Formats: sequence, structure tokens, C-alpha cells
Amino acid sequence: MNDYPINQILDEFLDIMQKHSRCIVSAAPGAGKTTVLPLHLLDAPWRKGKILILEPRRLAVYAAASRLAENLGCNLGERIGYRMRFETCVSRTTEVELITEGILTRMIQNDPELSGISAVIFDEYHERSLHGDTGLALAVDVQNNLRPDLKIIVMSATLDVQRLQNLLDAPVVISEGRRYPVTISQQEQPSRLPLAEQTAGVIIRAMEAQTGSLLVFLPGEGAIRKTAGLLKEKLPHNTLLFELYGRLDKNSQRAAIAPPPPGKRKVVLATSIAETSLTIEDVRIVIDSGLTRRQIFSPATGMNRLETVPISRAAADQRAGRAGRLEPGVCYRLWTAADEKNMPEFTAPEISCCDLTPLVLELAAWGVNSASELCWLDPPPPAHWAQATEFLMQLGALDHDGRITENGRKILASGLEPRLGLLLHAGFKIGLPRLAAQLAALLSEFDSRAGDNPDIRFLLDELRHD
Repeated sequence: MNDYPINQILDEFLDIMQKHSRCIVSAAPGAGKTTVLPLHLLDAPWRKGKILILEPRRLAVYAAASRLAENLGCNLGERIGYRMRFETCVSRTTEVELITEGILTRMIQNDPELSGISAVIFDEYHERSLHGDTGLALAVDVQNNLRPDLKIIVMSATLDVQRLQNLLDAPVVISEGRRYPVTISQQEQPSRLPLAEQTAGVIIRAMEAQTGSLLVFLPGEGAIRKTAGLLKEKLPHNTLLFELYGRLDKNSQRAAIAPPPPGKRKVVLATSIAETSLTIEDVRIVIDSGLTRRQIFSPATGMNRLETVPISRAAADQRAGRAGRLEPGVCYRLWTAADEKNMPEFTAPEISCCDLTPLVLELAAWGVNSASELCWLDPPPPAHWAQATEFLMQLGALDHDGRITENGRKILASGLEPRLGLLLHAGFKIGLPRLAAQLAALLSEFDSRAGDNPDIRFLLDELRHD
């Protein structure tokens, strides 16, 4: 761990953590913040319990935990463990536990004092997921009212540091260095080709011009499948092709980030799942479409819909950083300098553009009826909050004073979006739990399953035969 740029600010960081309860760490991709800093907190005099590290995605949890365990010379589940929905790898000896962001909310709801926890680290906070913002708001509330000794650390490569510092009143540590340099190559003119054809062409040219493996960012599964179909007959014989996205099974995901066999190169076609906290072995070339799929709230329907949108400049920097993790790299961007001027500087927080129904129900269980009672970098939009509250009252999850009902607690306990939680609960009440569970599973991933046939009966039959 001696060659990470983050080591240059290590003493300053440890001194701040000894004297303060909060800290903000801004460090370039590949600087080593996730890999180095948590392990150096293990010997801190103030640490009496576990260190929790929040990651935005399941794959990032597993990858970061694996690397920390390797650096500490232990097996996963011993001193380094992880926890995510449906998968836990911890023991009584676990000192650092990596978790997905939603797990922290459940932990706080079940144990408001976070007993046995000394520090909570919010890694890659720039992604600004709804779970991440909720977790930070609740953790600060716990620290302010129940656990003044709890340490809170917020880390990212592309933070809006000044705004976050104003919110948390916390010292900032900045690591300027990137582990290896990355050369950026940009399109001179916009391409008229469909995205899959444009991407496949750039991949072939990059493989001819560069050495090493490739990580290719595409907006979703559809674009990945189309690009993979165009590449299968064109890639050199020594090249392995992998897909990487959220719905992929965990073994296929882990195979995509594993080192290639000797003498082989690989091409990984990925969504934004590979944007942060991952080191994909042998990758020194990144190809970036500049697009992603995001949940956008529709006031007309009261629900989220998936839209393909341009990424922010901060996200583009994150993606380029994947090429400089292990050696000097190159990033091919499939947009022009003129396009870049129209890209937002930072990724819009989910809380500003997605359905707030799950958030309002979660906070009602915490005893909060107004968003203003908690600490937010970006407060929930009042109109979205009011619409979510009204809808939860219609579901019977909140009473007329905005307090959570017994029905609301059962919906929350399901771990599903409130509409689907109510569906599951109703299915049990009328004696059709299996059908309700199948429908809830189907509707939870309807956008990716529907394709050209949105008939619910056809999709339900297809699900039963999977």
C-alpha cells in the first residue's frame, strides 16, 4: 500500500479523526482512499467497535471487501466482512464491514444508537443515491442526538466539497494525486452511427492501437447486448468478452472483474455499475458513451420511469479514472468538446428527481414527518414530498397526521417499494402469497423485462419458467 497517493495525506487525516467527529475526504480516482484509509483507522485510539463502509452497489461492496481483506492478509468474513441484501459474510471477529447503502438505514431503524459501531464511512458519496442521502441524514441525526462519539467520514473523487463542508461543518482533506495518468481522446465530430455500431468500431480501433484490456461504458442492458452482438465475430481470438450490469448474477459479475488468463485480453461492456470502487484487472483502456440510465419521477403517474440521459462531467472523470488504476491508461470519449460544455458539472441527486414514497415511509418510521427535521445536502422537493405523503395515506401506510400505521410498518418490513409491499401484504391476506410474490418480483424489474411485450400475463408465465 506504500505507493498510493492517499498516503501523502494519511497523517493529516488520522489527526483530524482524532480531534473531530466528522471529516470529508476528496481524492482522485485510484488514489487509494477506499483501500488505504479504513485499515489505518483500525489502530485509532478512539475506535472501540466496527467500522462501516457504505458502497453504492453490491458489486462494489464485494470488490472493495475482497481488496481490503487481501491487503490485511485475511479471508473474507474474518476481520473484513460484507453485508448486502440476501448475502452476508461476517463473523464475531469482523472489524470492518462493507455494506450497501440501504443496509445502514435498516441498521439505524433496528438500533438507533448503532451500538458497537465506531465509524461510518460514506464512500463514493458523489453518486448521490436516495439511500446514500437518507443514510447520511439519519447518521448525522444519530450523532447529534444519541452518539456524539460516532465518527462520520464522507469520501469521493468528485465531491462538491464546499457545499458538503457547509452542511456538515467538517474539516476537509484533499489528495490531489491520481495513481497513474490517463490520456483523454475525444471525438472531433459527432457520429451519425447508432450507438452500438459507433462503440463497436471504437473498440476495434482501440484494440489495434493499444495494449491491455478494455472497459466500455454503455447506458443499459439493451445497448450492451447490441454491442456484444456486433463484436462477437470481430474480436481477436485471444480476447474474452464480458457483460456487466446490475441484474447479472453475482458469479458472472465477479468473473467480469477478475484478471484475464495469461496471454488473454478482455473487453467488459458495462453500465455505470463499474463507475466507482472497482479495479478491473488488466484494464488500461476506457471507452465512454457518455450516457446512463436514471430513474426520473413522473408527477403525472406518481412513479419513476427509466430514461437515458447524458452523464455529468464529474461522472466522466470517474469513468476515465478506471483506466489509471494499475498503470497509465487512455480514455476514448464518444462525445465532442462542444457536447461537453452542455453536460452538468455534477450528477443530479436522486432525491431531486425520483419517487419519494419509500423515503417518506422510511422517515415516518424514524418519527420524522417533515424533511426539514433532518440534515440534507439537497432537501426533498416539497411538491414531491407532499405527493408521496398523500399517496401513502391512500395506501393506509400513514394516518392523517403523517404517522406510520401498523400497515405501513408491514409494508416497510417487506423491503420492497411501498406499492409492491402492499401488493405482497394483500396477497398474504387473501391466501395468494406465491402469486403476490411473483407479481412483486416481476413489477420490480418491469422496465428491463418488458422489452417489446409488456403483457403482464406473458411476462408472469415467462418468470415462472426462468
